[in-house]
Amino acid sequence: MTHGEKRKPRFVDMDQPSVARMYDWLLGGSANFESDRNACQRLLDIAPSTQKLAQTNRAFLRRVVRALVEEYGITQFIDHGSGLPTQDNVHEIAQRLDPGSRVVYVDNDPMVLAHARTTLDENDRTLVLDYDMRDTESIIRSAKKVLDWTKPVAALFVSVLHCLADTDDERAPDRVVRRVAAALPPGSYMVICQLVSDDAKVRDGVTKLMEQETRGQWGRVRTTEEVARFFDGMQIEPPGLGDVIDWRPDAPPPPKHLRPTDWVEWGGLARI
Repeated sequence: MTHGEKRKPRFVDMDQPSVARMYDWLLGGSANFESDRNACQRLLDIAPSTQKLAQTNRAFLRRVVRALVEEYGITQFIDHGSGLPTQDNVHEIAQRLDPGSRVVYVDNDPMVLAHARTTLDENDRTLVLDYDMRDTESIIRSAKKVLDWTKPVAALFVSVLHCLADTDDERAPDRVVRRVAAALPPGSYMVICQLVSDDAKVRDGVTKLMEQETRGQWGRVRTTEEVARFFDGMQIEPPGLGDVIDWRPDAPPPPKHLRPTDWVEWGGLARI
């Protein structure tokens, strides 16, 4: 692993739920605390399909990274808001297909950083950066230490933009996406998906709960129309935007009447 710029160590607060640790629990991981598990249970009360959606999202990540390497020839990735290491991380998927693949992970959760650096210590084609995913300038500057900026890069925002609040400044999620797109080399790609719901009660209930549980480290559950606007100016790749369970599935996806009705992971792949 190539080490990023050193930042001041931060305390892991076991009493405050974190989005990364909650996601870890939903995927069946063990890097979480009682506060995270309790928050997940309250989340499941509002949106019962949450655990299934976490698994669906992880499967989408595997498929889209595989497609980028095999079909598009992409071997460089920046994973924004990478979360806790679990099975089939981006570098594992990509490097199985092309051992020369390089991956930059970006996160600022102290537990994520500790686990990632331990897990990736012997992999010299990965870089872990301790940055807020909105700090594009610092991320790109540091990523260039391991990525070749004369070749395309895939920027991943997989199930993380709902963690960013809508603002009137450069920290707004749509502006973050546009800024990253403008900074990447020609021929690069963008992967975006986030939690969406047509049910205002679910959108508002989850947003309120997560805002309280994470003490402000949350954004908003959005509508499909709002997420579609993140892709403005990009060329959407087949099969288009939609529920990620339908994105090039390895097996027939479930019929509509057996799918969640509360919320879904929605997005896709685009060429910049």
